[in-house]
Amino acid sequence: MFTHIHSAAVLGLDCISITAEVDIAGSWPGYQIVGLADASIQEAKERIRTAWKNTGLTFPSNARIVINLAPADVRKVGSAYDLPMAVGMFVASEQIDHELEDALIVGELALDGNVRHVNGVLPMAIFARDNGYKKLYVPEVNAKEASIIHEVSVFPVQNFKEMIDDITGKKKLQKITPVPVTEWFEEQQNDLDMAYIKGQGFVKRALEIAASGSHNILLSGPPGSGKTLLARTLPSILPRMSIHEAIDVTKIYSVAGMLPPGKPIVSERPFRAPHHSASGVALVGGGKFPRPGEISLAHRGVLFLDEFPEFPRTVLENLRQPLEDGVVSISRAQGTTTFPAIFTLVASQNPCPCGYASDPDKPCHCSPMHIARYQKKVSGPLLDRIDLHTEVPRINFDKLSQNELAESSASIRERVEAAREIQERRFRNTLYATNSEMKNKHIKEFCTLDDTSIDLLRQAVTHMHLSARSYHRIIKLSRTIADLATSKNIRTPHVAEALQYRTKVGE
Repeated sequence: MFTHIHSAAVLGLDCISITAEVDIAGSWPGYQIVGLADASIQEAKERIRTAWKNTGLTFPSNARIVINLAPADVRKVGSAYDLPMAVGMFVASEQIDHELEDALIVGELALDGNVRHVNGVLPMAIFARDNGYKKLYVPEVNAKEASIIHEVSVFPVQNFKEMIDDITGKKKLQKITPVPVTEWFEEQQNDLDMAYIKGQGFVKRALEIAASGSHNILLSGPPGSGKTLLARTLPSILPRMSIHEAIDVTKIYSVAGMLPPGKPIVSERPFRAPHHSASGVALVGGGKFPRPGEISLAHRGVLFLDEFPEFPRTVLENLRQPLEDGVVSISRAQGTTTFPAIFTLVASQNPCPCGYASDPDKPCHCSPMHIARYQKKVSGPLLDRIDLHTEVPRINFDKLSQNELAESSASIRERVEAAREIQERRFRNTLYATNSEMKNKHIKEFCTLDDTSIDLLRQAVTHMHLSARSYHRIIKLSRTIADLATSKNIRTPHVAEALQYRTKVGE
């Protein structure tokens, strides 16, 4: 008998329909899986055979079994097709009718018949909703993740026997009751707070601006000045994620198999801090079958690169396209995969190899040639994509010993969220969410400058030798500063403040 069962394959963050076509005939015995299946799928033959035995079923070993995973020109990877193939074999061997035409089935089979976790269930649930499927059968451990999409009935499957009992009508599976997404949003808990960081008011202001408009920032200063602490405190002033942003981020973590244990959604903005020994593939994503890298895992959050010049230059150059376009495109022989990568880059560096070139009290022992070589490890085009270049000075004893607390992160976050609300209204009919994402067309529409501001920018472009990219980034930064001041138009003080963050540290 011939039958077919619907499943799905994840390509990047999107899905395509996969159909497990099963034919069982009484001719010469055999067992074959075709349709560009990788080794893990070929090994599914033994997983399915043993799961049948341990479930108490009689495997059709005296028949010829052919399974085709269609379309045959798409490479199939992973173990998520175990359950749909096993279900198709059962239906074809028992020659029974089923009600699975509007169902999507995914899951890996263990040898004892249990159904194991698979990656990418949330994109599959979205695919099922968008393509008219009414039911989604997933491993029990993935059920809460899939139930985020309320328009599809999600049926958690603990083992193969439960699936068979559902098909035969012996005992129907119960669909999971969907939980409102907002119930998974908890009050963000941060161990770090701006209130406990002494001094550094200028740097905190720069971080507030960066958080308000999702602008990239470079912190430069001697060792022990607090660069890393300030960067790690940035999440405490970032605005809470919207439901749409949370689902976008959760899709990435679902595909990467990195969802928080016991929680089906990523409700806090990501903070990723890869070591400077990370490879280019680890940073931007890739592999034979492309997977998201650190910049995509930092989507709608923060990517912190400590010891910025210590990263290999070839690795850092991979950031140029994502910083400009907000996506990373990975091309392989099989095709091109695109992952989102809209993040706030926070980089930190010492001003020289020994770290004390900018310290007024501690002498620097580096030669001018060594300092120049160190600073040239980061290319000009990459620095040009960083909006705020901020010096982080060493704090003296008097400030360190003060008992008074500084302004808290909660207070700063209120201003940041107010600025983000202004941007949300501004970009309601566009694809953008923050000022840093604006393109030239919308800069002209939303960033009107008066004559005094234009004159100031003209002088800055001439004397600071700014590129066209720097010019537009200054305007976008000025727009964010104006939003923080709740000003409808960009004024000269806003442009002046934006310009003071522009001069590259060390020049």
